Amino acid sequence: MLCPHFAPDTAPTGEVMSRIVLELADRGHELHVVTALPWYVHHRVDAAWAGKAIRIEKTEWGSITRVNPFPTDKTSIPQRAAGFLAFSALAGLAGLRGGRVDGVLAMSPPLTLGLTGWGMHLVRRGPLVFNIQDVFPDVAVELGAIRNPRVITLARWVERLSYHRADAVTVLSDDLRQNVVAKVAAAHRAKIRVIPNFVDTVAIQPSDRLTPYRRELGIGDETVVLYAGNVGLSQSLDLVVSAAHEWRDDPSVVFVVNGGGSGLEPLRHATAGMMNVRFAPYQPRERLAEVLATGDIHLVPLKKGLARSSVPSKTYSVLAAGRPILASVDSDTEVDRLVKHADAGISVPPDDKVAFIAGLRRLLVDPAGRAEMGRRGRAFVEQWASPAAVAAAYEQLFEELATRSGS
Repeated sequence: MLCPHFAPDTAPTGEVMSRIVLELADRGHELHVVTALPWYVHHRVDAAWAGKAIRIEKTEWGSITRVNPFPTDKTSIPQRAAGFLAFSALAGLAGLRGGRVDGVLAMSPPLTLGLTGWGMHLVRRGPLVFNIQDVFPDVAVELGAIRNPRVITLARWVERLSYHRADAVTVLSDDLRQNVVAKVAAAHRAKIRVIPNFVDTVAIQPSDRLTPYRRELGIGDETVVLYAGNVGLSQSLDLVVSAAHEWRDDPSVVFVVNGGGSGLEPLRHATAGMMNVRFAPYQPRERLAEVLATGDIHLVPLKKGLARSSVPSKTYSVLAAGRPILASVDSDTEVDRLVKHADAGISVPPDDKVAFIAGLRRLLVDPAGRAEMGRRGRAFVEQWASPAAVAAAYEQLFEELATRSGS
């Protein structure tokens, strides 16, 4: 298992991979994880893990090898690319230890782990499954983070090569599948499979909105509009700034940004002096349900064009917590369809401040409607893929690939 984050790192993709590993272990499998030293919260290696470039720990189900992620400033694309390459190379070297395996699962982003997974497959055998959480370089190109035509051409070549070399490619939604299918040769299209991320409806359940976390933030019974997650280039957080300005004279509404990232300081600057905006760092994963319960309304804002390349996994967690969503995303994409199908919130066009503020106003003035949306969202995700079902889907996929190869 090759992935950029793993428990105790708090990145959403790390939570997903950690739980899949535990579920597969419960099904009797031996697993060996190659990942990064924890670094997501502060975008640097956590102090408790610093000092060694590689750490190996034995577990009751296998092992975890953690390597230096070479974290860099997210705003510098060349530095990030160099960091991804260095991490992927070091992870590949560290993962060559040991004998033959029954399968290799590599996660993207970073895209470069696809080639690392290919190298692992060549040395240690077993079919390669390439899991796509966000489609790169599409996200970076849409954001304008990558503009150099040569760099884009190179990134797309690496992307296609990774897809073609994998025995199967898994994506989170039909949108992402259509995206990837359009980029590969016809002979490879059947290998693109949809296996969604799961939501743990046992660990995350609806609970009292008046949480201890509110008290820590100095908030009482006010209506909390919460953005929780990465504060980066993909999110239209200028919408949050506009909404906070709209309600700056209303003491009954508080905006909370819970998370971190390269966009945090600009966001702090844009809301400086606004008493109705609070900032809080990432919380330990044990407090996830409490953080979600703190919000009366949750925001999922993606910039125009990104909803077909990215599916924020927190969407399912919010629904599991029984809270309504205000989504600002492209029409007829996974999040848009999810919110509308479950009738668990309001979806508006991306980067549209007028529509965003109008949608938020509808939710703010209707507490009873919000509660009903929350109940419908919870009921919907209870029927969604469980952690055990997702793990079983990967188990079945590897068995299918092994049978096909005759191993």
